[in-house]
Amino acid sequence: QVQLVESGGGLVQPGGSLRLSCAASGSIFSRYTMAWYRQAPGKRRELVARITSGGITNYVDSSVKGRFTISRDNARNTVSLQMNSLKPEDTAVYYCNARTAMGNDYWGQGTQVTVSS
Repeated sequence: QVQLVESGGGLVQPGGSLRLSCAASGSIFSRYTMAWYRQAPGKRRELVARITSGGITNYVDSSVKGRFTISRDNARNTVSLQMNSLKPEDTAVYYCNARTAMGNDYWGQGTQVTVSS
């Protein structure tokens, strides 16, 4: 079992920044592929960014390229999402995801990000 706890969400004005963090349990965190998803009201959950165990990053959502940065700290069992130049359309619940080598998915409880003036 992998437990994930997100933090760092909140209300921010357009153009502002937030940093989301996800703390993971387990001694083999370094082997997991980690990702951030988001789900806006009335929409499907979508993949925002992914980082492999080797540190290779992939920003699936083209709208966040150049604005969001995913990173991981294997010593601290954490993955982060730095979000800059936030837009109202970034408003969503953001979820941390861990995928094991066996293909099992684990999810955090989600953290709300609201971008509004």
